[in-house]
Amino acid sequence: MSQNLLALRKSPAGAVPVLMAVLSLAGLVAPTCARAQSADPKLQSVLAAMDKASAGFRSAEANFEWDQYQKVVNDTDIQKGKVYYRRQGSDIQMAADITEPDKKSVLYSEGKISIYQPKIEQVTQYDATKNRAALESFLVLGFGGTSHELMNSYDVKYAGAEAIAGIQAEKLELVPKSPAVRNNVERIVLWIDPARGISVQQQFFQPGGDYRLTKYSDLQLNQKISDSAFKLKTNAKTKMVSPQG
Repeated sequence: MSQNLLALRKSPAGAVPVLMAVLSLAGLVAPTCARAQSADPKLQSVLAAMDKASAGFRSAEANFEWDQYQKVVNDTDIQKGKVYYRRQGSDIQMAADITEPDKKSVLYSEGKISIYQPKIEQVTQYDATKNRAALESFLVLGFGGTSHELMNSYDVKYAGAEAIAGIQAEKLELVPKSPAVRNNVERIVLWIDPARGISVQQQFFQPGGDYRLTKYSDLQLNQKISDSAFKLKTNAKTKMVSPQG
């Protein structure tokens, strides 16, 4: 659901942390050759499960809770809603409907990120087509991405098992290979359901001690998702703005 997904804070306009961070990341991730990872059999087993899920991945939807902790004020901001992912051919789409505390919708489709704020009747749209590949690889982190894509951008290690909402999840710790990315996110922890090869929880750690914890529940995989889930519910009064001009 990433996302400036790396500033991991709400902007003054209330932009969703997870997608706004992806905007930053997309411009920072540089293609690298995958380094040899640990021969840890546990790690290899989790990566194999993720590859199996990726091969058959079509869609996913889940309820989510985004917990954004800011160390300087020792406070946690919580947002709740529903997130949708869909792969159609080579196209990746993602939509998030935030219901608490304020209604907001985020849509990624065809290389563009749109943030709709019903309270002010405004859609803010960012054109990320120049960094589309990097952006989409980040969006599908734990949701249909391959182990090759993962190891291209991160040093990955197995970090043990932990029960998450009744699922015995396998933890992976990711450290970005790019120094520029590490300026925003020091490390990422994914909790992977080994039976389905997808993420049930994610945590992004920032250099200042801030972090964002995303919890997923009622996760449905490869079910038919209505096209309406990937459309913003705007009206005739809604205005469109584009910070990138």
